[in-house]
Amino acid sequence: MKKEKISNSLRGKRSRAAGQRFETKVRENLESMGWVVSKWMNTVDYEKNKLVPAKRKYNPFFKALSVGTGFPDFIAFKKKGEKSFEVIGIEVKKQGYLDKIEKGMCFWLLENKIFSRILIAKGKKNGRKIEIEYVDFKTKYLK
Repeated sequence: MKKEKISNSLRGKRSRAAGQRFETKVRENLESMGWVVSKWMNTVDYEKNKLVPAKRKYNPFFKALSVGTGFPDFIAFKKKGEKSFEVIGIEVKKQGYLDKIEKGMCFWLLENKIFSRILIAKGKKNGRKIEIEYVDFKTKYLK
């Protein structure tokens, strides 16, 4: 039983590390396409029906606060015209699936015109290499 706990702990550690590496890869990819990318530090509070700063998560093992727990992961903008910008949200999911709470937040962010669109960055395997595929939230979930 102790061996199972160790293997699950190790699997979780590797999974989080792989997720962080994929997030970095997505950010670099967007920046190479001309987007200005920043970490999004807010989340949706349904009770107050507004955006609030995301709470930092405390990790007792490392005795540190983790930063960047907002939803979606990134905010990106690009100059669209002379005086206008396109502002989008990017949620990074290696498998490309959002849970019920995340879908609800996406609907709220789009309804309240916080973002013009929300992209889901999904990992697509091509041999050993993982390619990034961007899926528009509206086309996937609004039918």
